[in-house]
Amino acid sequence: MTDRESTNFTLSCPLPLPAEAQILLAHGGGGRLMHRLIEDVFLPAFGTAGERHDGAVLEIGGVKLAFTTDAYVVRPLVFPGGDIGTLAVNGTVNDLAMCGATPRYLSAAFVLEEGVSTALLARIAAGMARAAAAAGVALVTGDTKVVDRGKGDGIYIATAGIGVVAHDVTIAPSRVRPGDAVLVNGDLGRHGIAIMSAREGLAFETTIESDCMPLNGPVAALLDAGVAVHCLRDCTRGGLASTLVEIAEATRLHIRLDERAVPVREEVRGACELLGLDPLYVANEGRFAAVVAPQDADRALAILRAQPGCEDAARIGHVSADDPGLVTMISAIGAARLVDMLSGEQLPRIC
Repeated sequence: MTDRESTNFTLSCPLPLPAEAQILLAHGGGGRLMHRLIEDVFLPAFGTAGERHDGAVLEIGGVKLAFTTDAYVVRPLVFPGGDIGTLAVNGTVNDLAMCGATPRYLSAAFVLEEGVSTALLARIAAGMARAAAAAGVALVTGDTKVVDRGKGDGIYIATAGIGVVAHDVTIAPSRVRPGDAVLVNGDLGRHGIAIMSAREGLAFETTIESDCMPLNGPVAALLDAGVAVHCLRDCTRGGLASTLVEIAEATRLHIRLDERAVPVREEVRGACELLGLDPLYVANEGRFAAVVAPQDADRALAILRAQPGCEDAARIGHVSADDPGLVTMISAIGAARLVDMLSGEQLPRIC
């Protein structure tokens, strides 16, 4: 892939970047190279206030808030099942939900390329409004900038979100324990394949639509039922595989998966085989991994399956104490394989 994707930071420090990171800055990436960039550049510059998560949990005046920020550069701007606007709203809502927060307020900044259609922009804005209403959040502030023709890929959207954490449960890798169950809230890979099919003009027998949806409802259902949720992560860039490797490396525990239990629709599996992609690494925009206490696993699964869009939720593995920092998977034929992050990204410009 040759799509160009830049980071959202201007680096003024004189540190020489590793060769891999220079490649990342030129071409984008969502796996091991992005982690190198965070480790080598951003953490030394900005430091960290706690565990790495999809957002920061802050206490202000005795109120716990979750705060997150993100940028969206998807191509094409409209795809089966969504567009860049619904993606921006749901992606920000989902980052807050992964912190265990109730999302409340969002901001949105638009970088518009000269010549972009006002009808397209109106369509995307209307989609954002519908997505915000469905998630129960308000878009309260924003900004607009225009760049020269040929410099902006149509539309970029940057967002920030604030949510309220109304409970005392800590949801973070530090709470993961051996024996915990690993769940996903539905089938994997549809977002990435929907983007690829729209981008490349691929026609499949069945239209594959993105799974783009808000996740605050399913997460709230788990927490309201008293499920012992230890860790939550949405499976966006890098897919389920990268998400679980992040958790395993942070906890220094071993996550064991059963390939037969991982839900992938047949049309997505077939498309991945045709395109040479692994569904474990294909991006999702409405899917998350939940690590829960083993005694609550069956109840959590039943709760998830009762939520709209989560009917295919599955228990896909468990956590063990041996071989710290690894994710392994037993294949359908009984062979074990190591699951690692990609050195780059299968599909650039997907979120």
